[in-house]
Amino acid sequence: QVQLVESGGGLVQAGGSLRLSCAASGRTISKDAMGWFRQAPGKEREFVAAVSGSATYYADSVKGRFSISRDNAKNTLFLQMNSLKPEDTAVYRCAAVLTGLSLFDQRLYKYWGQGTQVTVSS
Repeated sequence: QVQLVESGGGLVQAGGSLRLSCAASGRTISKDAMGWFRQAPGKEREFVAAVSGSATYYADSVKGRFSISRDNAKNTLFLQMNSLKPEDTAVYRCAAVLTGLSLFDQRLYKYWGQGTQVTVSS
């Protein structure tokens, strides 16, 4: 059974940094498309970043501040978040295995982690 477990969330001041991890088990993720999504209170879940092969993709709101990467030896996906803003406050979830063509469509991901809370204070 495939499991994705996120960690690394927490409370940080605006301008600070956090590094989220998504550890996968039950499947080797090195060749899978994977993504990060987030959901703030009262808002829809939104795309944050994705990686497919060597290509990376970012939402405009995080471009230049966030970086997605993976360590294939550790079967882990990362999201480095710098220059955090209060509007980045959300539950962040990783997703794996794309069942369709669009990396940006959360409905197309087969496996999901439980999420990790990121809170950015002003």
